Amino acid sequence: MPFFGELFVSEILRKPVLDPKGEELGKVRDIVVVRGEAFPKVSALILEKKKSLLNLPWTGLNIFNKRIISSNIYTESLQTYEFNEKDLLIVRDIFDKQIVDANGVKVVRVNDVKLEGFDSEAILIAVDVGMRGIMRRLGVERGGEDVMRIFNKHLSYNLISWTYIQPLEPKLTKISLTVPRQMVSELHPADIAEIISQVSHKEGASFFKGLDVETAAEALSELEPDVQAAIITGMDTDKAADIIEEMPPDEAADVLSDLPVDKAKEILESIEKEEAEDIQELLSHEEDTAGGLMTNDFITYPPEISVKDAIEKFRKDAEDVETVYYLYITDPDEKLLGVVSLRELLLAPPDAKLSDILEKKLKTVTPDTDEIEVAEIVSKYNLVAIPVVDTEGFMLGIVTVDDVIDVILPPSAKRKRRKV
Repeated sequence: MPFFGELFVSEILRKPVLDPKGEELGKVRDIVVVRGEAFPKVSALILEKKKSLLNLPWTGLNIFNKRIISSNIYTESLQTYEFNEKDLLIVRDIFDKQIVDANGVKVVRVNDVKLEGFDSEAILIAVDVGMRGIMRRLGVERGGEDVMRIFNKHLSYNLISWTYIQPLEPKLTKISLTVPRQMVSELHPADIAEIISQVSHKEGASFFKGLDVETAAEALSELEPDVQAAIITGMDTDKAADIIEEMPPDEAADVLSDLPVDKAKEILESIEKEEAEDIQELLSHEEDTAGGLMTNDFITYPPEISVKDAIEKFRKDAEDVETVYYLYITDPDEKLLGVVSLRELLLAPPDAKLSDILEKKLKTVTPDTDEIEVAEIVSKYNLVAIPVVDTEGFMLGIVTVDDVIDVILPPSAKRKRRKV
């Protein structure tokens, strides 16, 4: 059965299909596709005639192109077609569905589908997400090209290869484009969050579930609180716990505080005890205070170790800490003695001890310090992080400059942490 060249589905919709004698079998209403070796392939045309639907198998076609479609069988050989949820139909299930354009980092809509001939079959090779696809469906593509020529412009194609589409499934009701894992890892978490934010919670959750744990944790931090809560609440507890465990403690506490209490407790119980305790500690502090802003993820070293040993140790320890601006020097009881900036560490003689280069005159806050006061101190002294200590000077956590920036954002952009 010959298939000539390539075509877009909208070019053959409502086009008459002729029998061997040239009589009309019906007009093309939709196209059934099935899984092929590399790309989906057309298995049948759904024809409409006098409000009846007929199934014309691909093997029953003689000529198939955008100018003429003819069959080698007659009407009496056609079976009636009834819409089936198990079938994947191009018009019903693919047209107008939202997919992700990974290169443009945005959600787009399928305006048309491109077919191409291969080994006597018609295969689905791409979706059209551009203006040309819309104009083609409206029947004004040629006119649009003429208008563009007047301005010395070209009506460009905007196609996404079916290579990136998920394995076929009936009724594509969720995001239908899989961004390859390598491509996802190259996207900034904020870009992934932007993609998820452009679609419904259901579609966003579907896309989110396809991310690896590390990428999911980074992207989750960038989402709005209500989206975070919707996604995590709908996830399996073990998977949710893996993602929460991957996050910095302060961000994990923020997410858990927005969840239903029962769900939050389930997740905490599934997290390693030490990390769960860190999160619980942060959840115990009042919002709008240094305790509510701080993270207990920081690096402390004893004063007696050498600069050389500290650098070697730091290379390993820093892998597990989100942000590192200073080394905090504490005694065996974790009482804060001073800080060493990374700059001072790198410039100091290798055999010097940390006690020789630490800064003792440092600014600190307590967990109850108001967040506005924390922001003022960080701004006044040009700090990138400030230690949080208890009344006896024992180290509890740090508030970083990015947390302070959140303080000065409009109230609508700030989250409220609820105790669990």
